[in-house]
Amino acid sequence: MRLSFVRSIALFLISPLPLLAQEAEATRPFMKPDTGLMFWTLIIFVILMFVLSRYAFGPLTRAVQAREKALQDAIDAAKTDRDAAAKLLSEHQAQIEAARNDAQKFIAEGRAVAEKMRTDMIEQTRKEQQDMLDRARRDIEGEKDKAISQLRREAVDLALAGASKVIEQNLESQKNRQLVESYLASIGTLQVGQ
Repeated sequence: MRLSFVRSIALFLISPLPLLAQEAEATRPFMKPDTGLMFWTLIIFVILMFVLSRYAFGPLTRAVQAREKALQDAIDAAKTDRDAAAKLLSEHQAQIEAARNDAQKFIAEGRAVAEKMRTDMIEQTRKEQQDMLDRARRDIEGEKDKAISQLRREAVDLALAGASKVIEQNLESQKNRQLVESYLASIGTLQVGQ
């Protein structure tokens, strides 16, 4: 970079020389070189080159190098920031995906729990219904047995009353009662057996 800058300055300084040479050549022959002019031009060029390299090129090159370093640092910082942003983005995407998976898992667990609760409630309702039916059957069976025994007692009382009217005597009630009950019991087993 420094070398190309020096070359461009040198070319810039040398470029007016051919114009001056053309003015001088107009009065002189075309191919005759003027050594005095060339000597002083060379001396001025060397002095100017020394002064410029001493006071101008050093600070200019340091400024250009500082600028290049600042640009390189900015590029490196941008790359670091871009890498950090890409890493952060991938982490956020992973967190979002994990949250999505957790949400799906919670929904599936909720559905499973709701289905289990529904099944348990249906099973409990069926069990309670069966218990109620069993209680009702037992109650009905108990009431039926009570009604049958009451009906037998009334039948015994009616038979004894009818027999006492027929015989017109008062029979011993406890003995007659047992006799009629045993007869009715045998009639009940015969009807059940047939």
